Amino acid sequence: MSDKATVVFTPTGLRGEFPVGTSVLQAAQQLGVDLESSCGGRGICGRCQVIHSVGEFPKHGITSLAENLTGPTEREEGRNSEVLMHGRRLGCSAQILGDMVIDVPSDSQVHKQHIVKEATAVEIDHDPAVKLFTVQVPPPNMDEPQSDLRRVQQMLLDQHWITAIATNLNVLQALQPALDSAERQLTVAVYQDTADQNQIIAVWPGVKEKVFGLAVDLGSTTVAAHLCDLSNGDVVSSASVMNPQIRFGEDLMSRVSYVMMNEGGDKDMTKAVRDAFGVMAKEAADKAGVEVSDILELTVVCNPIMHHLFLGIDPTPLGSAPFALATDRSVTLKASELDIHLHPQARCFVLPCIAGHIGADTAGVILAERPDQVDDITLIVDVGTNAEVVLGNKDRLLAASSPTGPAFEGAQISCGQRAAPGAIERVRIDRETLEPSFKVIGSDLWSDDPEFANETKKTGVTGVCGSGIIEVLAELFLAGVIDSDGVIDPAIAEKSPRVVANGRTFSYILHEGDKTLAITQNDVRAIQLAKAALYAGTQLLLDHLGITKVDRVSLAGAFGSHIDVKYAMVLGLIPDCDLAKVGPVGNSAGTGARIALLNRNKRNEIEGVLRRVEKIETATEAKFQDHFVQSMAIPHLTDPFAELAKEVDLPERRVVNTAPQGRAGGRRRRVRKAS
Repeated sequence: MSDKATVVFTPTGLRGEFPVGTSVLQAAQQLGVDLESSCGGRGICGRCQVIHSVGEFPKHGITSLAENLTGPTEREEGRNSEVLMHGRRLGCSAQILGDMVIDVPSDSQVHKQHIVKEATAVEIDHDPAVKLFTVQVPPPNMDEPQSDLRRVQQMLLDQHWITAIATNLNVLQALQPALDSAERQLTVAVYQDTADQNQIIAVWPGVKEKVFGLAVDLGSTTVAAHLCDLSNGDVVSSASVMNPQIRFGEDLMSRVSYVMMNEGGDKDMTKAVRDAFGVMAKEAADKAGVEVSDILELTVVCNPIMHHLFLGIDPTPLGSAPFALATDRSVTLKASELDIHLHPQARCFVLPCIAGHIGADTAGVILAERPDQVDDITLIVDVGTNAEVVLGNKDRLLAASSPTGPAFEGAQISCGQRAAPGAIERVRIDRETLEPSFKVIGSDLWSDDPEFANETKKTGVTGVCGSGIIEVLAELFLAGVIDSDGVIDPAIAEKSPRVVANGRTFSYILHEGDKTLAITQNDVRAIQLAKAALYAGTQLLLDHLGITKVDRVSLAGAFGSHIDVKYAMVLGLIPDCDLAKVGPVGNSAGTGARIALLNRNKRNEIEGVLRRVEKIETATEAKFQDHFVQSMAIPHLTDPFAELAKEVDLPERRVVNTAPQGRAGGRRRRVRKAS
């Protein structure tokens, strides 16, 4: 056995080598992992809870075995026995014996993940699948020997024109006690699915005025839910969590690989995400002051791999061509079949997927934005671990998915992190001095403000999140620190101490403090690869539509809501367009889930729209690689970005000389202007 072990912490991806016998808490503290411990590692507070992920993790190059962590200690088995019951360990007690992957749950982090997927204000025609009706049921008599259920059904027809043809055992068991306790007055919940099959799914004695539904956006990184009052459509509360599947792999293909290499891995991930649904439902209900049992319906949007894992379907066919879905239709079932504990008869409606890499989340975006109803050629981009792209108008609609990876969320970036207090989210660089100023989440002050240090003392400056990464790279390009090919210019080191040698390349020092934050050449490359994949996917759709420009660009999702569209265009994430017609549209996928929750007719409608969507598979398109190569340049190798040039003074396109001084061919060459 080696005297050192490699440990990877998720969701941050931070890794290091530690002597065998080091506690997990000590390893986390040495790496700067955000793991809470208020008792100094004495096992008293119980807050440093972690999860040991067991299995093969090819992305990390680690086999994480159960025996690579010491067994539970007496203090864990004592007052903290509940911790062990939930499959967790105390980081201060558990010691490292071999290579492992350790997940830090969100409730063990000091600086909680800044998940912002607020409910977007939108007009929704109110016609939910679950409705309440109060009826006065005549008492039984010898002259009319009808059953109580038949009497209830007759009252629904007479008083509300509702034909309820089916029910279930739970309703039959509760029916007569409810009638007896409220002088034959009864509130009935009727569920009407997309096939117009009305079912009585719940009854209460007397008058019940409100029941609720939960609209959920199940993302690969975050899960967000909106609790809605089904009587009027109002959002009464929201809740969100990190997707616990992150510990099995940050990106979707890593999770598929985990399933392939670890028997039962799909079941572990299915259980983890369903448990998260239960946690969110409880949190949302508590915030609204209602009971979880008052939630009678759940609608879900998600990408195809999340879709399959959520439903307990093997996702491995989605890991390789032809990327076959188990179903491209919507799915309706009882929430209890998914082990999600709401009302015993609560229903779950999962929107349809479109293709192997284009999921129900894209269906939700289309339902919310309705590009199929307008004349303008609209590009909708939903950037996540994968980027979904929709292009077209009322005449024709195309969709594709581009493998951007998690770089835009802070992963694969040396100083990157997910959005949390202390993370840099805004950056400006002085064009003359090359000195930076920035804002962090949790403060409205810029870093050059005299009060900045005092105001951020509690959070510190901990890393750079997605929006900050976009801005710092765009600012470095506009300031001339990096060239059109993304190379950090070594000559700038003579002008500014911010540019320093880093092996055979150079880095830009963004912040020096308790933790030095530097933008390395590898960081620039990671973002270039991600943005090139996105732009190439967009270009393929333009090719198929036979056009060269779009009328409007809509950025969906939490990431799209927080990035500055100007900087996104400077980097070449999105194609050239009038900046006045580029903007965020909020969490459209979640809005689509809410529309499906509050208007049952939209469920059939979106099924019809999706049948017309043309699916473009980037993995099999011959031109994707050509577009990808050209899209590596900033903003692009050949596209002129004339609209952007009206708003931004773009540098002349140039290629930096990285050869040592005196070597032949060391002169910079100007190619052409970017505008």
